[in-house]
Amino acid sequence: MAKTQRIVYWVSTIGLASGLVGSGVQQLLRMEGREALAPPYAWGIAELGYPVYILTILGVWNLLGALAILLPKYPLLKEWVYAGMFFLFTGGLFSHVAVGDAWYELLPALILLILAIASWRFRPEDRRLLTR
Repeated sequence: MAKTQRIVYWVSTIGLASGLVGSGVQQLLRMEGREALAPPYAWGIAELGYPVYILTILGVWNLLGALAILLPKYPLLKEWVYAGMFFLFTGGLFSHVAVGDAWYELLPALILLILAIASWRFRPEDRRLLTR
C-alpha cells in the first residue's frame, strides 16, 4: 500500500471514529425533559419523527462501530460496520431532506459518509475481507 493511501486511510478512519464517538456519547447522554446534557439531539430526533429512545440504540452502535473500525483484524466485522454506517448516514441524510431541513443540516451526515467511504476504500489488506 502506498504511503499516500495509508495516510488517507488513517486520517479518514480517525476522523470517522472521532465523529462516531462524539455523536455516540451525545446520543447516550441525552436527557429527556431536562435542559442538562445534549438537548439538541433529543429535540432534533423528535423533529425528524423518530422516538427519543432510538438515541440509546444509535449511541451504542456508534461507539461499537468506532471500536470495530479501529481494532486490528476482524475483517468480516469491519465489512458489516462499514455497511451499517453507510445505511445510518444515508438514512440521516434522507431524513433531513424528507422534513425539509436546510442544506447545512445535512453536513454532519454527509461528512461522516464521505469519511466512511474513504476509510473503507483505502483500508489496508489486513483489514479487508477478501484480498486482491
